[in-house]
Amino acid sequence: MIRILIVDDHAILRAGLKHLLSESVDIVVAGEACNGVDALALARSETWEVVVLDMSMPGKSGIELIKQIKMEHPRLPVLVLSMYAEDIYAVRALRAGASGYLCKDNAEQQLEQAIRKVASGGLYINPSVAEKLAVEVLGTAGTSTEAPLHTRLSDREYEVLRYIATGLGVTEIANRLNLSVKTVSTHKTHVMQKMGLVNTAELIQYAMKHDLVNQAGS
Repeated sequence: MIRILIVDDHAILRAGLKHLLSESVDIVVAGEACNGVDALALARSETWEVVVLDMSMPGKSGIELIKQIKMEHPRLPVLVLSMYAEDIYAVRALRAGASGYLCKDNAEQQLEQAIRKVASGGLYINPSVAEKLAVEVLGTAGTSTEAPLHTRLSDREYEVLRYIATGLGVTEIANRLNLSVKTVSTHKTHVMQKMGLVNTAELIQYAMKHDLVNQAGS
């Protein structure tokens, strides 16, 4: 039996996932957590075959939580189930240690397959994500293609960039991420410096050009 831990801050979505898996003969939802603190506590106190993790939660980000789980439990597969399109956050999640990435829009058709795949030690990603991951691993030597500016950002900076691109101010972003306004402002400053942008308008224009705005936030 594949015992899974679902980590998502929305009770309705957790209930929906449990319903999707309710008729599975080899998968059981044996635990739920609504935040990173509870997720880590459950990961430490019980044995799991797979953690199904939402990418965007208050406080500790999905990327940070993946890193923490993998640091403490290197052999525990993490399947990211996110509102974000697969080619936006997937590579970052995989770099952090995730074993798979699935958009919530595809959960009804693919969730059971994805859980079984990562539980057996495999990776579950779509072809476009695999291609992007290969490009990152192999680099761009021998080509004239340069990596996009946003790839210079840390995971938290990237998250802040995408929230700014949707029109949110630093106070709203701070509330969503459970961070101080000063911390968010610092992240914003670093984003602008690393990307060579002068103002928020340029940042939003860049985000739209590179399709970073779609499905930002959740």
